[in-house]
Amino acid sequence: MKSAVTMEATRRRTQPGSNGKSQEKMEQSAQWGRAWEVDWFSLMSVVGLLLFAPFIVFYFVMACDQYQCSVTEPLLELYQGKATLFSIWARAPSFTWAAAKIYAAWVAFQLFLYMCVPDVTHKFIPGYVGGVQEGALTPAGLVNKYEINGLQCWLITHALWLANANYFHWFSPTIIFDHWIPLMWCANILGYAVSSFAFVKAYFFPTNSEDCKFTGNVFYNYMMGIEFNPRIGKWFDFKLFFNGRPGIVAWTLINLSYMAKQQELYGHVTNSMMLVNVLQAIYVLDFFWNETWYLKTIDICHDHFGWYLGWGDCVWLPYLYTLQGLYLVYHPVQLSDPHAAAVLLLGLVGYYIFRSTNHQKDLFRRTGGNCSIWGRKPTYIECSYLSADGGTHRSKLLTSGFWGVARHFNYTGDLMGSLAYCAACGFGHVLPYFYIVYMTILLVHRCVRDEHRCGSKYGKDWRRYTDTVSYRLIPGLF
Repeated sequence: MKSAVTMEATRRRTQPGSNGKSQEKMEQSAQWGRAWEVDWFSLMSVVGLLLFAPFIVFYFVMACDQYQCSVTEPLLELYQGKATLFSIWARAPSFTWAAAKIYAAWVAFQLFLYMCVPDVTHKFIPGYVGGVQEGALTPAGLVNKYEINGLQCWLITHALWLANANYFHWFSPTIIFDHWIPLMWCANILGYAVSSFAFVKAYFFPTNSEDCKFTGNVFYNYMMGIEFNPRIGKWFDFKLFFNGRPGIVAWTLINLSYMAKQQELYGHVTNSMMLVNVLQAIYVLDFFWNETWYLKTIDICHDHFGWYLGWGDCVWLPYLYTLQGLYLVYHPVQLSDPHAAAVLLLGLVGYYIFRSTNHQKDLFRRTGGNCSIWGRKPTYIECSYLSADGGTHRSKLLTSGFWGVARHFNYTGDLMGSLAYCAACGFGHVLPYFYIVYMTILLVHRCVRDEHRCGSKYGKDWRRYTDTVSYRLIPGLF
């Protein structure tokens, strides 16, 4: 197995320091990643999510399908005895083989583009970085290589979608909406299947055993993952494929299908639907334009691959991140010009903060600090840490630009964009605002999780950093 790993990763080890100290005597800033032990509260949360998360997704989609997107009416009918869980379930579309064929074709097509069509867009699109790229150093001291072709996959997919809608007419542009709930069950099957495969693989044939992490709790291992970078062959990386495709490529197609359905039902497309499509398309395109940068983010650098990523990217992301467009099919909101302008401004400012903050960190990393941020030489905290192979490494934590305003100011911009998607739907229902509530919980939790990890990794150097940059998300508040 090691011979296979060396084909796609370069092991980078450093020798013991000149002071002769052993790893045990060195300050324990070496460990990063998730916790080794699981408390009872975390265990109960994990089991609850594994059992009920698919039904949470079903509830929101069903609420639109049967209750005009009201999230309270199903509960009231259950309380009043007007409906039962079985009657609600019986009215909802179930698994169909037609949906299974559509979903299988979709995943197979994305797999073909990912594995069989090497990136060429980086050769003629100025500024875009694609092709074979290196990821970040793993805890075991590996640097994996990736074929970055997400932007190319997105462009090919959408070019074919638009060609079909306007010329070929192989299938209806509303095909996704028309099979939405049956497709959800297909996505659940894939999500649980890939998570289960990754779980078994980690025990019996891991890609790199040194990058596996076992907690001793089977449920937590299944949800949060054991292998750091599970792979099949040289290039199929579970984490990169499922994080970026098929869910995120589908995001904009789903919105286009919603737009087509609104046109079919009402004879026009509202400005709110256009705003949701445009603002979310900006986010998706940004993801693929910066896919190389994404290799250095928390999902790739720290999270192990389990149900959390496998099922989440197959089901949670495409179904709950697109609730605004789904809502607008049932409630075609036409915003006033001032309201539409305010939503657009909020979304664009949020995106500017999100992208500029990430660009500053990327520029700082690429140049080793030899750059200019906000017109001056950046300041930073220099840190050291240990990898699992005993190697000592150094890192720099930026304290200039947006990174001097708050430790996670990119998340602040992300939340502004999330609020813009929701505000585009007006204020008639709660359902479209699930996204901003969820993203707030997710990103605040990610802040805490990331800072706990960094505190373990960098030790006293991290405390120096937090003393310098006092706030996490909002200066003066949090």
